[in-house]
Amino acid sequence: MEKIWSGFYKKNINERLEVIEQADILSEEYLSVLRNNEVLDFDMANNMVENVIGTFSLPFSVVPNFIVDNKEYVVPFITEEPSVVAACSNAGKIVAKSGGFKTEVLDRKMIGHVALYNIANTVEAVERILQSKDLLLKTADEAYPSIVARGGGARDIEVKVLSEDGTDFVVVYLIVDTLEAMGANMLNTMLEALKFSLESLTEGVALMAILSNYATRSLVTAKCAIPFENLGENGEYLAKRIELASKFAKADVYRAATHNKGIFNGIDSVVIASGNDWRAIEASCQSYAAKDGKYQGLSTWRCDEEAKMLIGGITLPMPVASVGGSIGINPTVKVARGLLNNPDAKTLASILVSVGLAQNLAALKALVGDGIQKGHMKLHAKSLAILAGATNDNIELIVEELRKEKHMNLASAKKIVEKYNK
Repeated sequence: MEKIWSGFYKKNINERLEVIEQADILSEEYLSVLRNNEVLDFDMANNMVENVIGTFSLPFSVVPNFIVDNKEYVVPFITEEPSVVAACSNAGKIVAKSGGFKTEVLDRKMIGHVALYNIANTVEAVERILQSKDLLLKTADEAYPSIVARGGGARDIEVKVLSEDGTDFVVVYLIVDTLEAMGANMLNTMLEALKFSLESLTEGVALMAILSNYATRSLVTAKCAIPFENLGENGEYLAKRIELASKFAKADVYRAATHNKGIFNGIDSVVIASGNDWRAIEASCQSYAAKDGKYQGLSTWRCDEEAKMLIGGITLPMPVASVGGSIGINPTVKVARGLLNNPDAKTLASILVSVGLAQNLAALKALVGDGIQKGHMKLHAKSLAILAGATNDNIELIVEELRKEKHMNLASAKKIVEKYNK
């Protein structure tokens, strides 16, 4: 399979679609969507959200030959940022050569909570809630019987007393197996059904009942082990510097923020392509980065001197879905899921966390090696050339000239474009 993707980035759009067809990973219906560049139409968009005046497009790319749990994937990316796709592709090749990513889905449940206040005796209230756990779980399930019929439903209840500025809250956490759905509507319906029982049990007042995006019951781990030589020349030197960069991201919050942003360059791109809620994923994972009381880098890299390997790992909450939302509506989302062979929620989560680790590897390798700018400059030059008015006929020539300029900026790009457009 790898051979048919060779030089993919050099091909024109028709040649790329021929490769997709040759790979036999999409139905004719989905190939037609790509050939005709079909996008979300206005009527469909108008039914999805309010005040619609049009639709908005972003580049739709792929990262081929991406190995997760011994399976090969063509990973769809929706991103406007230069170098993200190329970086993930390069890191993916390194890891594929080293055996691919290995993942473990640690759990697959969602959490919601009901917050109560004005409770005279919080200790007794907590005891009454826990004594009524079975009844409360039954009430939650009865509020959403369809998920129970499919094998999911409410699984557990936990209770905490939290205090803030003189106010005590009794918070009841409901843990639900949402199966293939992300579960926001499901959780919110169940929690609303619990409010009245909880107010009665605590003799308090319910402030709110809502899903939490801090999905600590939907954790996924991805790992990889890369022989030093697979990192290229000076592989051991690079590996040791990547390990140091990993430690630095744990120590410095300013670095951690950028370290983690790089991880989500990849994850967000695939989450968007899959029709999932990237805002929820960001909220969950960024919260998880501060789980130990300090915001830190989410990945860990270390050198195994004896085995001569760089070992990478990352654990993230990844509450993505295979049904619901725009997954069954947007034609491009259908194509993206088709490229991934229509994965279930757990498989998609495993791919996403692996993509995050690959993106992080690419960024760190560039940072501690030649520096981050080297890989960005040609793509940055192309963006400047387009802004300056370059055409498909002359853009490559303009980019090469622009990269030789002392000051690579829009003014320089416009001068070169004027010369070619005379």
